[in-house]
Amino acid sequence: MTIHSSVRSSETGRFMAEYLESLALVERLHRLLLDVIKDEFERLGVLEINAVQALLLFNIGENEVTAGELKTRGYYQGSNVSYNLKKLVELGFMHHQRCSIDRRSVRVRLTEKGRNIRALVQALFARHAEGLQNSAVLGEAGMEGINAALRRIERYWADQIRFIY
Repeated sequence: MTIHSSVRSSETGRFMAEYLESLALVERLHRLLLDVIKDEFERLGVLEINAVQALLLFNIGENEVTAGELKTRGYYQGSNVSYNLKKLVELGFMHHQRCSIDRRSVRVRLTEKGRNIRALVQALFARHAEGLQNSAVLGEAGMEGINAALRRIERYWADQIRFIY
């Protein structure tokens, strides 16, 4: 083994360790986000909806979508989104309607009750954004840098799925 290949191997090992730490952080951040939403809802006495469902309402927003569209946007897995959409319709947070063109497809949109939940999540996120900025935990440039890096990873992973050997 040459000095050059030894240095490269060491750099590769360090990069791999950093990559694995990034993966673990993304996973932990997602779980923490769900816990933060859950805690907020418990504090407000909103108990009939869980954090995953609240985040789903937030992400749908004012759009009218199908479960398939949510999957292709990369927000949710198939059975998970179908189950949660069904529950949200049953609980009155969403309207559903069969698509007139493709009767197999169901389009959903938020009800007033769903928009109220979305507003709670929006307010929570606004408080967090303000807190991060005011406490100098992360400024606009830092947030832009994180987002740019995550978008590059997202593109890389998407390419890996599309162009599997």
